[in-house]
Amino acid sequence: MEQTDTLICITCPMGCALAVTHEGQTVVRVTGNHCNRGPRYAQAELTDPRRMVATTVKVRGGSKPLLPVYTAAPFPKGRIFELLDALRRLEVDAPVRADQVILANALGSGIDVLASRDMA
Repeated sequence: MEQTDTLICITCPMGCALAVTHEGQTVVRVTGNHCNRGPRYAQAELTDPRRMVATTVKVRGGSKPLLPVYTAAPFPKGRIFELLDALRRLEVDAPVRADQVILANALGSGIDVLASRDMA
């Protein structure tokens, strides 16, 4: 049975309101998109939604107590809170270089968590 949901496309600054008609996880029709990324976004959002994650981790011996970090690629949306919990328990030693791997293969996802900046 077909169902129609509304999504806001986040792949570009336009923020198109997509009307996505689908049967389960199969997209039947997408309307409201202003570029060709809308239908791809809608399909990905139905089957495997992902988001970039940015947060902080504790630093031992650093010039500041917290180090900003981010995921190297979009992370599975359903596991973000699990990732945040793992990062909350993590503590790294200074010095740290920007883009240094802070947590490799986070939660077995194949996605690394990287430092956003240098930390002396």
